[in-house]
Amino acid sequence: MMYLWLIFGFVLLIKGADYFVEASSSIAKTLRVPRIIIGLTIVAFGTSAPELAVSTTAALSGNNDIAIGNVVGSNIFNLLVVLGACGIIRPFGVRLRWDYAASVGVTVILFIMMLFNLDITRTEAIILLCLFSVFVGLTIRDAIINRTSEEEGDKPLPLWLAAIFIIGGLAAIIWGGNLVVENASAIAATFGLSQNLIGLTIVAMGTSLPELVTSIVASRKGENGLALGNVIGSNIFNILMVLGASSAISPIKVNPLSLYDTAFLIGASIITWIWCSSKKQLNRAESAFMIILYFLYMIYIIMR
Repeated sequence: MMYLWLIFGFVLLIKGADYFVEASSSIAKTLRVPRIIIGLTIVAFGTSAPELAVSTTAALSGNNDIAIGNVVGSNIFNLLVVLGACGIIRPFGVRLRWDYAASVGVTVILFIMMLFNLDITRTEAIILLCLFSVFVGLTIRDAIINRTSEEEGDKPLPLWLAAIFIIGGLAAIIWGGNLVVENASAIAATFGLSQNLIGLTIVAMGTSLPELVTSIVASRKGENGLALGNVIGSNIFNILMVLGASSAISPIKVNPLSLYDTAFLIGASIITWIWCSSKKQLNRAESAFMIILYFLYMIYIIMR
């Protein structure tokens, strides 16, 4: 049954992402806003629901020490694996905007907060949540300023139908992701792998499955703006909203090892920024290197 539930979870992920991307793209056409803005908001916030659920539940139960590892680990996976996989499937031109700089900036702010006293207090949580409100406000302003002209081609879905597709697709993505994580962990345990190792690999990657599947589906459909916006928006959402909400519930003590992980995330973000800014595209060779870099990072955290 574990194998059957695992397969069913993957089916839910793939079909849910298909409907989710189609409906999100349709809303972008209807509202006449750039795809990347829909990716930064509806798609990014939706696919980050598992991270929000895991971290807030941990905080409510007093186990919020896992919140930082969940957020930083997911962001590293999003940047290197999700974006790398999209670039391998279909190399695409990248026009990094202020929001990518914002994703690097909030990671630096998080690093400084952790470095200062090895915890995230409620005051710092409020700062993160306020910054999230500013980000949402700037993104809405961006959507209004950058409204596009009417597009030719297929007629967009009615808004009510697009909303149903988004809600249903997101529900399938989250349910499918949970099924994959739970059953993959159970299967790994039957082979004698330690719970620590399972947590560092399967579970950590599992909470980012919605971002991975949604971005790959978007990339295959040629919706690169949605794919890129999903990664950037999810990373910002994870730090400002997920970590902000978790530490507002209960202040978080920081494991010193998380400083190294956050520094690695900053370094990987800057490398990607330099690549994309110099050539304004992400090719297959660079995308493959990003995925290799992630697996080297995985070897490091397993060995430590």
